[in-house]
Amino acid sequence: MPLTSRAGVDRRRSTATGTGTLAALVLVAVCGSPSYVRWAGDSTDPNSAAGWFLRLLAWPSWRFDSDRPVETLFTDGLRALLVVVLAATLLYLLPGPQTAPAAGLFSQLFSGWGAYVFAAGFAALLSSLFGADSSLFVAVQAAGTGAAYGFFAGWIVGVASLGGRA
Repeated sequence: MPLTSRAGVDRRRSTATGTGTLAALVLVAVCGSPSYVRWAGDSTDPNSAAGWFLRLLAWPSWRFDSDRPVETLFTDGLRALLVVVLAATLLYLLPGPQTAPAAGLFSQLFSGWGAYVFAAGFAALLSSLFGADSSLFVAVQAAGTGAAYGFFAGWIVGVASLGGRA
């Protein structure tokens, strides 16, 4: 069985963009869900490294039913959606290291990881501009929080995009 089809590309192999986007979607859908956020808040120790990391994974939280203001629910949902959409866009736009002559595991890992860091930072920046207390200072602080989340959770997206074609 040949590794290539008539078009010259193995269609069974996944793309780095597809697997990275799927990982981002799963991270946001599962770790941002109200049940995970509640579990992480109640069951983890914020003074331990593992507890801090599990709470950090809940950063792009989203809710539909809450006693919080509608504007806050909108910005939280927008932030979660933007993380996935921007991650997919950046993963698509950053195939250069994956197709370079010196392409390797490290370039794919860092490309996916970096895309998620930028996606989380930009998503936080953009969504905070629509918040109740929107200001440039709040937006910059939110971007820093989003980039920190992307830095510590983005390796998961980077690992998911390993081995995929550009």
